[in-house]
Amino acid sequence: MSEKAFDYKKEYKDLYMPKDKPVLIEVPPMNFLMVDGSGDPNNNPEFQHATELLYGLSYAIKMSKKKGKQPEGYFDYVVPPLEGLWWIDEGAFSFEERDNWKWTLMIRQPEFANEEVVRWAANELARKKPELAIEKARFESLEEGLCVQIMHIGPYSTEPETMKKVEAFLLEHGLKDRLTSGGKHHEIYLSDPRKSKPESMKTVLRHPVERSI
Repeated sequence: MSEKAFDYKKEYKDLYMPKDKPVLIEVPPMNFLMVDGSGDPNNNPEFQHATELLYGLSYAIKMSKKKGKQPEGYFDYVVPPLEGLWWIDEGAFSFEERDNWKWTLMIRQPEFANEEVVRWAANELARKKPELAIEKARFESLEEGLCVQIMHIGPYSTEPETMKKVEAFLLEHGLKDRLTSGGKHHEIYLSDPRKSKPESMKTVLRHPVERSI
């Protein structure tokens, strides 16, 4: 019997399965494949391209064992969910006005992944899908540190209501929002919008903070 694939969502429930109430968490460093872009993600070809590119590379790495290119330390795993970092260059971040959004889409990579593994996956994907701009993806470590996160249940359009709970939590616990000092609003997409009912979609909302006391 084959071993069960390692599932980051289940093994790290503190990172991927918060309750629908805000909680303070120290997020450890993790390695990601990342693609940058800008503008409203809805009906945005750049956003769609970034998503396809990230999944293409991630599955190439996952399937490397079957291609005779098993990296050292390889283990079977479930490809982690798509995540997004969101921010703007100037002013206050608004969930309603999206045209000025900057974003980084990303997918967490297993611990055995390194630059060499990613280069191999990029070459594999380039052969299969030459139309993708492989060079737009990068492999990078992200260390977010202290954050407040909460599970949002429902369509993306109602996220501001959930974020009000986060804002109240910050005030109550003497925490300061780091969005104005280089921090980025973080979302982890646990549901596929193409297959899920809007009212039942689950999205982790993670916000960078610092102690103001």
